[in-house]
Amino acid sequence: MNQGRYIFSQLCDFLPTDHFKWLVKKYDGNIYVKSFTCWNHLLVLIFGQLSNREGLRELIVSLSPFKSAFHHLGFGKSVTRSNLSKANEIREFRIFKDFADKIVTIARQKREGVKDFFISNKVYAFNSSTISLCLSVFWWTKLHHGKGGVKLHELYDVKTDIPAFSIVTDASLHDSKEIMRSFT
Repeated sequence: MNQGRYIFSQLCDFLPTDHFKWLVKKYDGNIYVKSFTCWNHLLVLIFGQLSNREGLRELIVSLSPFKSAFHHLGFGKSVTRSNLSKANEIREFRIFKDFADKIVTIARQKREGVKDFFISNKVYAFNSSTISLCLSVFWWTKLHHGKGGVKLHELYDVKTDIPAFSIVTDASLHDSKEIMRSFT
């Protein structure tokens, strides 16, 4: 039997909860919600990310052994595939996007004073990854040869090891065009 707090709960103590509450209020995230709040939703998504889950079904299966600890982990009363699926569908995505931006800003500020790099100026790396998507579901992502997808362009701050800029575009957009469009 667990005598102390779960490591996951201890990690979540570092999250800026006041800012998240402000975002939820700003976007009316918990309006008409009875039990599975935006905070519960966020914690389940973080757990899925930290445990490297690739899909909704896999995430729910990995959570099932912890049903008796849902309250202690901050997940709320019940996390089911239908609850999580509906929350993903109807919740305002900007709550989570703005919160992620805030966390990245905090992380960048914490890393700025670290002097472990030999160049004094800012150093960035630009990268992009194509994310393949199923055309029968994401028909609007048609790329070529019956394939579909989107492209994630990311400007990576080498000194802080944190992304400085991320954007999702059509998969056919070339990196050089995105660099010119974003930084001119």
